[in-house]
Amino acid sequence: MNEKLSILLVEDNVLNQRIVTFSLKKYNHTVEIANNGLEALEVFKTQKFDVILMDIMMPVMDGLEATLKIREYEDTNNIADKTPIIAVTANTMDNDREKCLSYGMNEFMAKPFDVEKLAHIFSELRINAV
Repeated sequence: MNEKLSILLVEDNVLNQRIVTFSLKKYNHTVEIANNGLEALEVFKTQKFDVILMDIMMPVMDGLEATLKIREYEDTNNIADKTPIIAVTANTMDNDREKCLSYGMNEFMAKPFDVEKLAHIFSELRINAV
């Protein structure tokens, strides 16, 4: 991962926040943390991110609802260049990936967090990080 990216990490677990942030900062990416989907939506409205890493199971507002609201905000504000949203979740049943994609996410990554898997996803989505 060569390009420096601005990443919004939406994760309620503090340990997971630390692991992901540490892993991404090794590649000089900047990481903004939102503790739930509602915080993510509010931060998203004020800052531009290259990519969003979205947990699914969170209090206040889960990742699926947050993704829907982010996509609605982009549509309402005529934002043509949609921010890629990648689910990062422990939910790994066969239909979980399809469910995430149906809510407007671009890709799905099972926990535990793996920076090499993420780099592969960035490459597939053509996010300038590889």
